[in-house]
Order: sequence, then C-alpha cells, then structure tokens
Amino acid sequence: MARSKEFDIDDVLLKAMNIFWQQGYEKTSMQDLVAGMGIHKRSMYDTFGDKHTLYIKALERFASIQSSRLESRIEGITSARAALRLLFEATILRAEAEPKGCMLVNTAVELSNHDPEAAARANEAFLNTEGLMERLILHGQEAGELSSRYEAAALAAYLHNALVGLRVMVKATRDKDKLQTIVDTTLAVLE
Repeated sequence: MARSKEFDIDDVLLKAMNIFWQQGYEKTSMQDLVAGMGIHKRSMYDTFGDKHTLYIKALERFASIQSSRLESRIEGITSARAALRLLFEATILRAEAEPKGCMLVNTAVELSNHDPEAAARANEAFLNTEGLMERLILHGQEAGELSSRYEAAALAAYLHNALVGLRVMVKATRDKDKLQTIVDTTLAVLE
C-alpha cells in the first residue's frame, strides 16, 4: 500500500519556487531545495522528479500566479490607459516587496540560451501578458481613448518589451523617480 504524502504538495512547490526565484536555477543546489522545502530528498524525487522538472513546475506556478495577479489588478478598471499604467506601476511597487525581480525574466536571462524548455515556458508567459496588453489596447482604441496610430499587436509587443525591461531595472536601481520617468515616457506612446 502506498504511503500518503506527509506534506502539502502545493506548499512545498511554492517553497521551491521561492528558492529558485531567489537564487536562480544554476545556483540552487539539491541541498538548498531539500532544506528549503522541508522534505526528504527521496520524497522530492518521488514527487517532482529531477531538479529541472521541479524548476519547470515552479516556473509554471510562478507564471500562473503572475497571470492571476495581472488580471486581478486591472479587474473593474474601465480605462485601458489606466489599466496599462497600473501594470507598469505595479512592477515598481512589487520591487519593494519582492526584490528578486520577476522569475520569468530571470529565467529568460539565465537559461534561454541553453534550456529550450525553460525558454519556451518563459516565452509562453510573456506572450500571455502581451496578449492581455493587446486586448487592453484594442479596447482603448475602439473606445477612442487610445490613438490608433499603431496596430494594437505592435504596440502591445513594444509595451511588453518595455515592461520586461522595467522588471530588470527594478532589480538594478531603487531610484523611484527614474523608474517613474521610464513608465511615463514609455506610456507617452499611447497618446
């Protein structure tokens, strides 16, 4: 008869996500994971497989959390411009609570050149955010709130690129005035 798990799988996956998020994939050892997750090495392997499989599951969890956060932040906001601004400004605010940056951006920077699966997962999440931005832009253009000078898809790609850049910048500087100027200048394209 199989033994039942003596730990909550979602809880330990969240712990693994935070360890990888803080340290990155390469710098995280199996010992770091076992200690941080609070489970035995054998249980980790039995439940999640190897380190890479665990990382991909943690990355998927992060992407899911990130997507839910983005959607909930803009829920109920009728102004496309205000919703887009909120997405950018939330990045600055989150940097105080989560100085480790964005796990998706960290993954793209650390692993994209040699880990196609991690790169694909990060890119998929990026495309989801870009799609959200495109829907907001289309709504704003149809309502006459945003200029139709640029196609919504092109503008969404541009804004998402700027958002990813901002996610990097919040790790490099705590200068809120500089970060706010970046947001203001980026969003000026919407006029």
